[in-house]
Amino acid sequence: MTIRNFLFVMCDQLRADHLGCYGHPHLATPSVDALAARGVRFERAFVTSGVCGPSRMSFYTGRTMTSHGANWNRVPLAIGEVTLGEYLRRNGRSLALVGKSHMTPDRGGMSRLGIDPASDLGRSLAAGSFVEIDRYDGHQEPGSESGYPAFLREHGYTGERPWSDYVVSVTDDAGNAHSGWSMRNVRWPSRVAEPHSETAWTTDVAIRWIEAQGDGPWALHLSYVKPHWPYVAPRPYHAMFGLEQCLPPVRSDAELVDPHPVLAAYRTQDECVSFMRREVSDTVRPVYQGLIRQLDDHLGRVWETLDRLGRWNDTLVVFTSDHGDYLGDHWLGEKEQFHDAVQRIPLIVHDPSAEADATRGTTDTHFVSAIDIVPTVLEALGLPPYAHRVEGSSLLPLIRGASVPAWRDFVVSELDYGYRAARRVLGRKPGECRAWMLRDGRWKYVHWQDFRPQLFDLEADPAELVDLGLDPALAAVRDALHGRLGDWLGSLKQRVTASDDDVEHGTDRHREAGIPFGVW
Repeated sequence: MTIRNFLFVMCDQLRADHLGCYGHPHLATPSVDALAARGVRFERAFVTSGVCGPSRMSFYTGRTMTSHGANWNRVPLAIGEVTLGEYLRRNGRSLALVGKSHMTPDRGGMSRLGIDPASDLGRSLAAGSFVEIDRYDGHQEPGSESGYPAFLREHGYTGERPWSDYVVSVTDDAGNAHSGWSMRNVRWPSRVAEPHSETAWTTDVAIRWIEAQGDGPWALHLSYVKPHWPYVAPRPYHAMFGLEQCLPPVRSDAELVDPHPVLAAYRTQDECVSFMRREVSDTVRPVYQGLIRQLDDHLGRVWETLDRLGRWNDTLVVFTSDHGDYLGDHWLGEKEQFHDAVQRIPLIVHDPSAEADATRGTTDTHFVSAIDIVPTVLEALGLPPYAHRVEGSSLLPLIRGASVPAWRDFVVSELDYGYRAARRVLGRKPGECRAWMLRDGRWKYVHWQDFRPQLFDLEADPAELVDLGLDPALAAVRDALHGRLGDWLGSLKQRVTASDDDVEHGTDRHREAGIPFGVW
């Protein structure tokens, strides 16, 4: 069957180990598991950065954080960067968005080029070339970009701030309202009924949009904000799991003895101070699981829509997350650092073509990255690869059982913590806060700008509890990994204004141009 459509499902802050098909012993996720049975589940998929914004920009451009330059949330993606939506538009297609994108307009770039932000081109660039059906980033009161506030008011959640007052607020056992921003309160349910929750709304909009496409080709980014904080779940999901059904925090007291300076600085920030307390992790983890189960139930509605419309037969489906969540692991909260709890993500791909039949329901253990999604989609839809820009590799050969002897044997992720309070704790300037992780099958190496490296032996210490960054016996290992990281940096694609075909066509052509230099 020819692939005509593309459904790109992303969850926000979803850990890979919190899905049934990835091994969680108590959190059943039958809808995600059903997708894995239809496609290929990638066991070793990683982000390019453990931060929402830069991670998503890599998913959308097929380029690393070093290359696309949007190294933190709300740092604009440079106007010269090309997204999947633009690639599709060049070829007569479009990419719709329902949910979160984290795109921030490069207004400085538009001003420099004389582009009116209110023009069609300006609006498209500001949206990252998504066609925004309903944008909902879910971190603050939504505005006119989303129909959710009006929907809430239509259902009786009145006031100027229905998201703050109802969606991310809770009702205690005595009927009193509390803010869900305080994690102590998330054991109680949201003040909105489940059908009026963020996940339900986003799913409703996506299903209506898919139904409206009829038999025409389409591409949709369905991007959920959950299970990202605020960790507020509607009834009954807020109390669906007990603590005994949750994974315990992965951490040891030894991690707090002579810790890496950057991690020590991070542990002075509010989210880490909180999650270092066991009661915080014990309160949040059951609700986090409830939010995931709610997502899975609504994904079941999406799958039923594809089935009812006959779209499984011609739709490439990608399911993933933009990063994980520490939840107290390693005495940390939030994300950003380089442990697998944050960097490793779920990735499941359903390819409807007959060439993929032999791999359905299988698990792939190659190292794959967020930058691989763009080239996968381009190949699946029969579009040019734009190989002079795109730094990832199409996953279709892996999905279709082809031999790929030259596939990468490591992944790299990056961090720029210049916007974080940890920078000031360390006395660093904004341009002095970079770090790079290289992870292969045995080792995880982290190079920190002006600080000592980190090293973990993943065979002996899969939980990443023992930092070997100063072990003199492993100096040669660190040097070798550092060299590989340098080689990787040298391989990134900086020539983005001329294609490889342009180079081939222009090679050794100076004499034809009347420039016969170097002759005797």
